[in-house]
Amino acid sequence: MNTLVIFFSAEGKTAKIAKEFAESISADIFEIVPQEPYSKSDINYLNPVSRCNREQFGGKDVPVEGKIENFGEYDTIYIGFPIWYGQPPRVVHTFAKEYDWTGKTVHAFATSGGSGIGKTAEKLTPSLNGAISVDAKLVKSASDVK
Repeated sequence: MNTLVIFFSAEGKTAKIAKEFAESISADIFEIVPQEPYSKSDINYLNPVSRCNREQFGGKDVPVEGKIENFGEYDTIYIGFPIWYGQPPRVVHTFAKEYDWTGKTVHAFATSGGSGIGKTAEKLTPSLNGAISVDAKLVKSASDVK
């Protein structure tokens, strides 16, 4: 079984957990990087016109750097991100829509400053075209992921 850990991290918390988890299960790892990096003000959800709010509420695609060339080789994928309004950031949706997820089992894990997991799996599933199953949970450390 080939396992891949994919993550997007806005402030480093998700990156730390994803890297520790990938190392603990000897999985490959890939970071989702937006073409235009997020600044501190971009992710200020308290500002109604901040970039994160415009993207989330507008359902906007967010261009991503890089690509996983051997994506078809993986059958189990963990995908981590900070929770934004009860779902993944739009950059995660944009990334996911670029791949064929047919036959893959997907385990989403989210970090949060206070909000719950919401309907994350349900909201992420349409971007994971063909995935066998998708589940999601909130995590505070790498040991919570599996």
